[in-house]
Amino acid sequence: MSQSSISYLWREPQAARGFTTGVSLHSHTNQSQETLDFIAELSRDWGFLQPMMRWAESRSQRLSGIRPDYSHSYWTPPLTPKLAFDLESSQIENRLQLPALVSLTDHDDIQAPLLLRSVPSARHIPISVEWTVPFYESAFHIGVHNLPSAIGSRWMDRLRAFTALPVAGRNPNLLREILVELDEIPQVLIVFNHPIWDLYRIGRQRHDVLVNEFLAVYGQYIHALELNGLRDWKENREAATLASKWNQLTISGGDRHGVEPNANINLTRSSCFTEFVNEVRRERQSHVLYMPQYAEPWKHRILQSTLDAIRDYPHFPEGAQRWDQRVYHPNSKGEMRPLSELWTSESRRAPLWIRTILASVRMMGEAPLSGTLRFAWDDSAKMQAALAKQKA
Repeated sequence: MSQSSISYLWREPQAARGFTTGVSLHSHTNQSQETLDFIAELSRDWGFLQPMMRWAESRSQRLSGIRPDYSHSYWTPPLTPKLAFDLESSQIENRLQLPALVSLTDHDDIQAPLLLRSVPSARHIPISVEWTVPFYESAFHIGVHNLPSAIGSRWMDRLRAFTALPVAGRNPNLLREILVELDEIPQVLIVFNHPIWDLYRIGRQRHDVLVNEFLAVYGQYIHALELNGLRDWKENREAATLASKWNQLTISGGDRHGVEPNANINLTRSSCFTEFVNEVRRERQSHVLYMPQYAEPWKHRILQSTLDAIRDYPHFPEGAQRWDQRVYHPNSKGEMRPLSELWTSESRRAPLWIRTILASVRMMGEAPLSGTLRFAWDDSAKMQAALAKQKA
């Protein structure tokens, strides 16, 4: 009999009492490559942006010979693996006074945990990844936690190869074979991340059909569905309903990309990650705790995460200090390079018009505008009412 429980630290300050460890699942480091496709999508959704976008693209091609290619460009989150690990650990240790377990899951990449294995404070970090699984015209993100150390790199090569398959090569039996083999490794935890989010914008109705088909075919190899700390409370309630429908546990997943620590974690009585996996997979127990930042207005938190991505951090390691050192685009030869190397100005700085736009966006995070927006976006009353009803 599976049992999921959900607590909210701002409502239940003693929620962690009786547990021995806090677990941070699903967060990203600068080893994660995040698509820039959303920029092109914004110009399609917001028609008034199109003339500005076309002008900027033409200007870029005229001055540098490079036309913006959003589908082949990407940005990386600001935190290095060590900074990300310390941020997640510190929240649990300082807020809850509990030892921390941290599982970092970059997109289709395990470099962060491999690098951290050489750091004494993080030598026991699990080898984990957020795997992109193509499924018909969409794709799902699957958290694969705690791969065996000795063969973690081989597994990553195999997972990445499946993601890269052309449509004609996506044999459902091959996906089943991979999931079966992962499920047969007792220490591995497989999580369906943010299942309600139509990330690839195929339409909510079609997305729901594919999610349910995926769970019907492969659900027996999925160990839990994620309640995502960066998605709003309505979507997470729907994820919990979906989990109940398929007799699945719910589990935390902060999905942090910026410098705010994960907005939810798991509480456990386990002392190591493999024991935690056993608690979820064999004992069918999961205790999700939402942290106080989740009570902040969702749109305000998304804005802050966006601002984290475009800020400069002078105290960070060289190569990660400026936002344009963390955004990559093909040069005139098709080679991926940081934007900071592609600017045509002598100072190797972004053109004035780009700096002006970024300054305007950054102003949204400064007082008094930030406070005004936070007030306008405040949906806490609705969330609190829904939580009270849920408790009843």
